[in-house]
Amino acid sequence: MIDRKSHWERVYGSKAPQAVSWYQQEPALSLRLIANARLSLDAPLVDIGGGASVLVDRLCEQGYGSVAVLDVSERALEVAQERLADRAAAVDWYAEDVTGFRPPHRFSLWHDRAVFHFLTEPGDREKYINVLKQALELGGQLIIITFAIDGPAKCSGLDIVQYDADKLTAELGTGFELLENGHEIHLTPAGGQQKFAYFRLRAKSGVC
Repeated sequence: MIDRKSHWERVYGSKAPQAVSWYQQEPALSLRLIANARLSLDAPLVDIGGGASVLVDRLCEQGYGSVAVLDVSERALEVAQERLADRAAAVDWYAEDVTGFRPPHRFSLWHDRAVFHFLTEPGDREKYINVLKQALELGGQLIIITFAIDGPAKCSGLDIVQYDADKLTAELGTGFELLENGHEIHLTPAGGQQKFAYFRLRAKSGVC
């Protein structure tokens, strides 16, 4: 079984953030989906696998005052913290594997771009969903972005699981209501194309 922490520390220790295939100069889709969630600016949000992404920068710039970022790679988080400089103190940072995360409080929104699809073992997916249910408040929203059914089968040398709406909702169980889904073509820094699927869901009453 892959040691996720060691793998991602090697990746971020050997490549510039702008060189990895999932790099986005602007996380436009994530920002649109978060805007569609219609949250108050003081609502607590967590970005799962946020790493070196500039999503946290944009959320801070938009005035969100309770933002958290979780990533298994300490180096990835350091890149974001160095970039944010003094603003990093306003963000909660968690250098942890999401499957073992113990949420310190409930979140109004859980955002995950390309973490869930790396969980190829059913047991890891079950742990992830259990953490999600502990972390998300009743009526809270979930944004998951994964490789689509006809997207890549591997990323960063690792196998992934591809998803469409039926497959994802079956995995999550009946506690979530699908609000929005679709596809996006991501252009990698090397000029390649990757097909992603995106999903925005709401936690139903009683899921937590």
